[in-house]
Amino acid sequence: MTPLAWAALVVVYLVWGSTYLGIEIVIETIPALVSGGMRFLVAAALLAAFLAVRHGPGVLRVSRRQLGSAALVGVLLLTGGNGMVAVAQQHISSGLAALLVAAVPLWLVMLRTLGGDRPPTATLAGVVTGFAGVALLSVLSGGEASGSVLGMAVVLFASLSWAVGSFLAGRLAMPGSSFTASVYEMAAGGLALLAIGFGRGERVDLTAVSGRSWLALGYLVVFGSLLAFTSYAWLLGNAPLSIVGTYAYVNPAVAVLLGALVLGEAVTWGMLAGGAFIVLGVGIVVSTESRPRPAALQRRPDDAPAVEDVALETP
Repeated sequence: MTPLAWAALVVVYLVWGSTYLGIEIVIETIPALVSGGMRFLVAAALLAAFLAVRHGPGVLRVSRRQLGSAALVGVLLLTGGNGMVAVAQQHISSGLAALLVAAVPLWLVMLRTLGGDRPPTATLAGVVTGFAGVALLSVLSGGEASGSVLGMAVVLFASLSWAVGSFLAGRLAMPGSSFTASVYEMAAGGLALLAIGFGRGERVDLTAVSGRSWLALGYLVVFGSLLAFTSYAWLLGNAPLSIVGTYAYVNPAVAVLLGALVLGEAVTWGMLAGGAFIVLGVGIVVSTESRPRPAALQRRPDDAPAVEDVALETP
């Protein structure tokens, strides 16, 4: 871990942890789905322009199959994942949403198991611990002001959609460059969010949008979708996965803290208890999956560990 690697990791910790706060502020005056569509379409355009200037327009050239794969993954990650988190945050606090989204690595282990992989016993123990935390969080927070059964169900669906998209991303014919893939993923996810949002009757009243919502949307585009993504993609090739993967259980803590300090969201004992189990379970999964596995336990030599299966961006 070089000083640059630590700096990139801090960016991932703080920026991805703060995106829940950003979403909460954006949806104060901009509809949830339409705001997500705007965010990802702008981010896709900016990233495409940067890549074209830096490497030439040819870097964006992909086959039809690769384009279709990237579009599918983008819809799962950004429409079903990010978009539904924004919808859920209309009913639950940003901190509670972040704690439930932390279950993504647990879903990934389950998907790998269904696909024929055999995770270590410690990994499965982490999954059981994490989902026990989800159940505890749902029971203890469901009747509180910060918790809504509908909102929590939507977040769990979002985390499952994110996990399925992450799982498929490593198994479909994706563009060779992860940055190029991200352009098409964000474009497809953004278009789908706009289509669903407008279909549901969401409209943006420019006269009613607050300055802080515009600022938060800009923050999500520049920092959440571009800076943090770039930092994370760089870290995957320049830092130990066991350390990079810690973002999965640091982000919820950052989100809960910011929600309490900036928005005055209540942090209940139910949230702390359930969140502790989720974070512990994810920690066990990340630390276990970061260790080399005996060849006899591996399904295929090209299988990626769970840390690498986690998507390149959080909500």
